[in-house]
Amino acid sequence: MTNGTNNKTASSQQLIDIEEIRDGVIVLKNGALRAILMVSSVNFSLKSAEEQDAIIFGYQSFLNSLDFPLQVIINSRRLKIDSYLKTLSEIEKEQTNDLLKMQTTEYSDFVKQLVEMSNIMSKTFYVVVPFSFMESKGTGIFTKITSILSPKNVPSAESKSFEKIKDQLLQRVSLISSSLKSLGAKSAMLKTQEVIELFYNIYNPDLSDKEKIADMSDISINTKNVS
Repeated sequence: MTNGTNNKTASSQQLIDIEEIRDGVIVLKNGALRAILMVSSVNFSLKSAEEQDAIIFGYQSFLNSLDFPLQVIINSRRLKIDSYLKTLSEIEKEQTNDLLKMQTTEYSDFVKQLVEMSNIMSKTFYVVVPFSFMESKGTGIFTKITSILSPKNVPSAESKSFEKIKDQLLQRVSLISSSLKSLGAKSAMLKTQEVIELFYNIYNPDLSDKEKIADMSDISINTKNVS
């Protein structure tokens, strides 16, 4: 008899098309690379009409200048204020003034009820930058087809081909980051630990708020070794 938990784990691994994660770079099973940028938001509604037009035209020019695809992800999660409420509780205990202590309690209750009733969501924005082994310069159509059909051409995180393609991916990341900065949006490439936590939170939304994974910023994750 097979174990239901093991079957569930195996199915989840099959759905995740990731071979390795190293230096913040995701290596897919087909050899393609991905980098993830976390991007700040721009409060568009507070801009003047002229500023809004400038942002729209700038974004249009940015998209038209791209010769490779981009993926924009908006991750919406219910706002968690447990740590903030805990801080308020500690402040309340330290209050020696009865009036301030009562006001702190009332404020804490107000914030808690507001979040629960309004169902406030926090949004995080990401841009996924791709680069494929097939996009390397000097490859012909026959080489590209062969690289698809032959798994041995998939670059491992330790290979020279990985370092070469990673450098080209990082050039794209730098280009995208500079373009976003010109639109008023700050961005930063996620590191290994942050990439792992992002996927962990996406695939385990109920557990991510209760369980924290260990610091894995300096290691490579190989899905073939996960049991």
